[in-house]
Amino acid sequence: MNAPSNPNEAAAPGTAADRLRIVLVGTQHPGNIGSAARAMKTMGLSQLVLVAPEKAPDRDTQAMAAGADDLVEAAPVFASLAEAVADCRWVLGATARSRRVQLEPLHPREAAARAVAATASGPVALVFGRERTGLDNEELQLCHAAIHIPSDPAFPSLNLAAAVQVLSYELRCALLGEAGPAPAAARTPPPAEGAASHAELEGFFAQLAETLDQIDFHKGRAPESAMRKLRRLYLRANLDSADVRLLRGVLADAQRMARLAGQAGQAAGGGKIG
Repeated sequence: MNAPSNPNEAAAPGTAADRLRIVLVGTQHPGNIGSAARAMKTMGLSQLVLVAPEKAPDRDTQAMAAGADDLVEAAPVFASLAEAVADCRWVLGATARSRRVQLEPLHPREAAARAVAATASGPVALVFGRERTGLDNEELQLCHAAIHIPSDPAFPSLNLAAAVQVLSYELRCALLGEAGPAPAAARTPPPAEGAASHAELEGFFAQLAETLDQIDFHKGRAPESAMRKLRRLYLRANLDSADVRLLRGVLADAQRMARLAGQAGQAAGGGKIG
């Protein structure tokens, strides 16, 4: 299985269920891929995506899929999470709470309801990390919000397939209109039609980071903290493609002025007599 040349080929454009993507990152045991596929298929989901699995699907995968082999066979494989979600309008990471990457925490029921609503603007990804270590901080930075399954604190560990099953069930209920009220008020509405794609947002964030460096915004401080806060701020804004183009135009002018200021400084310094 290979990654499609166009990320949009990874998701069917039809129903809301077709736009819901289950992404498995760095899966360590091939059997878990099959178990996750089975969990999805029982709940009417079909869009499975793999990111850099440690081992390719094998006979264990087929055995654990128990009839969901078609999902595994159709699953595209990407080298990175950024590539796998490039065309998505909303990305949710299933994870334990992280103190370093502060994402809006969502209950599975709330996450499912908002994910289904967000499919109106394009593909939505629910991302699951490695069996032992989960998603790393860099991968979590690519997510708009985090899903926390409220397991027993005395024994909080869920295996990968169980986590996929819980969230697939909640998605199924939301698709059927049976999710009921969300347990907490949503702080960020799901993206509307025309929302910027994940790739567009990541391009903006990369240019923003470059610009902040060029204007010496950080003044010698580590840039990670400021970028985390700025990412959260802009993700809450639910930018559309036109918004991103406008902001990138502002950044381009700021970068141009920074270059001119640097060139002027060099010229002034070169003209001094030592």
